[in-house]
Amino acid sequence: MITSPSSVRRSERSRRATLDAALELCTEKGYGRVTVEAIAARAGVSKKTIYRWWPSKGAVMLEAFAEAFVGATPFVDTGDIAADLRTHINAAVRVVSTPPYGPAYAGILSEMHHDDDLARAVLEQLVGPRVEAAVGRLRRAQEQGQVPAGADLPLAVEMLYGPVYYRHVLRRPAQDEATVAALVSHVLRSLVTGDDAAPAGTRDDAPAQG
Repeated sequence: MITSPSSVRRSERSRRATLDAALELCTEKGYGRVTVEAIAARAGVSKKTIYRWWPSKGAVMLEAFAEAFVGATPFVDTGDIAADLRTHINAAVRVVSTPPYGPAYAGILSEMHHDDDLARAVLEQLVGPRVEAAVGRLRRAQEQGQVPAGADLPLAVEMLYGPVYYRHVLRRPAQDEATVAALVSHVLRSLVTGDDAAPAGTRDDAPAQG
């Protein structure tokens, strides 16, 4: 089972060098051609040191990606849930669609289908906490009356992230800001039910048609 590396026993300088080396090599060679030996040589650490801190290449890549992704995609709260979701999703799109993080995450998503330990680590260290944070932001919007009380918040998160992953995994062009705005608007409208519902395209936050 993949566990989080110990931050007590390892040198931060060596950790950073290892993560940076993994990302650089992934961009240069492609995820599948990167080896732990190559990461160790580029980082100036021993292969034994890497295996003492991480159980696999995938675990190294996951820590490198997750650290960057979480830092670049905070769930801000300006009081405007639509604006905040646009900010968040646009940042997520930028991270997963540009080197070095995009190639690394594409490799991780592919490898996790053949590595149960890595799959669990992705869910525990990245996906689970990000979904929880997204649901928490939507819940605050719900408390502020911006999201209906009966809305299915976990489903809303899947609707927001699903198109991002779809394009990333199938290597389709990433969403631009207008597409993200349309996505956020559509998801928020879909959460409105009953007497509060308005026909699509009639609400103030509907994207302009060009």
